Amino acid sequence: MIDPVDHFEIPVEWIDRARIPLDELKSRILSGRYVLLSDGSLLRRGFTTGTTAAAAAKAAVISLVRDILETSVLTPIGIRVFLPVYAKKGKACAIKDSGDHAQDVTRGIEIRAQAKENDTVLIMAGIGVGSKNGIPAINPSPMEQIDKAIREALDETGLRGAVVTISIPQGKEIARKTLNEKIGVKGGLSILGTTGFVEPWNEHLGEMKEELIEKADKLVLTTGRIGMRFSSMFFPEYTVILIGSDISRGLAAAKGEVIICGLPGLILKWAKADFLKNSPYLTIQEMIDANPGNPIIDIALDKAVKASGKRVVLLNRNGTILRDSGEKSNVGTARINTRQGLLSSGSVQQKGRHSSRK
Repeated sequence: MIDPVDHFEIPVEWIDRARIPLDELKSRILSGRYVLLSDGSLLRRGFTTGTTAAAAAKAAVISLVRDILETSVLTPIGIRVFLPVYAKKGKACAIKDSGDHAQDVTRGIEIRAQAKENDTVLIMAGIGVGSKNGIPAINPSPMEQIDKAIREALDETGLRGAVVTISIPQGKEIARKTLNEKIGVKGGLSILGTTGFVEPWNEHLGEMKEELIEKADKLVLTTGRIGMRFSSMFFPEYTVILIGSDISRGLAAAKGEVIICGLPGLILKWAKADFLKNSPYLTIQEMIDANPGNPIIDIALDKAVKASGKRVVLLNRNGTILRDSGEKSNVGTARINTRQGLLSSGSVQQKGRHSSRK
């Protein structure tokens, strides 16, 4: 069974431990909304600000013709999801569902959209949506998602076009609890989301992982399930623990040899929260997509190595290696070689997969 969000191949023994019938388990996993843990339990994914905004935008356009209380949108990875909305006379509201991620500061916020008929499609940022260098902080992936949602609404209603303004009434207030100011985003929240889903996390999982970390002689701390999948291949003799953004907590619990390995986002933000501030990018992934050789990545990687005192391996989403600090005496060679993904893959040994955030 393959998780359609992160393409994680779920081990048979985890499926055997599941507490619901197999058909129901398959249905939940294929919906993208659920994550199966190693003990057979399930956690629920939430929706990103991008998915929530897309639902509000679509509902606002449809409500120019009729009232609506639910709508569906495509996520950036092609899974269709259904969200409750309240929409009437061109105005719509959707509430951000964070799933089983108790620490998501955007949990339960309202994202609103207002639509007016127009000859073409135009998406605008209103109050509570941040901006960077005067440009609305709406990442390319959710911008495309919102545009597709609006065009679905136009097909459904027969309208030619619409101007849709996205706003977040609590955006400016909630943004103070995020890293937005440190990366140069002002005036509100960013609208983000590469997959359309928010990965689940709770404090209980953190406590479980600390126990596993303390017992491991050779350990890889990884930030997401893509990292977990490829870390298990690259480092088959190591116990791989998905720690999410709790890198400091994982390092504090570790007693053996440690490697930090995963997608760059959480690792580099942990090491140097403000390193995007003077760049034109809203996210680390956007920077990597545009310029994978950007020296800013190397600066942040060095910070991560110094902060942790450990080897740090940064992965691309396809499992090739973007950067590897390697041995300190051979860092340059390691970076050149591992960009081509030349580490030994070995056999897969996955010991304790749990979930963290997007």
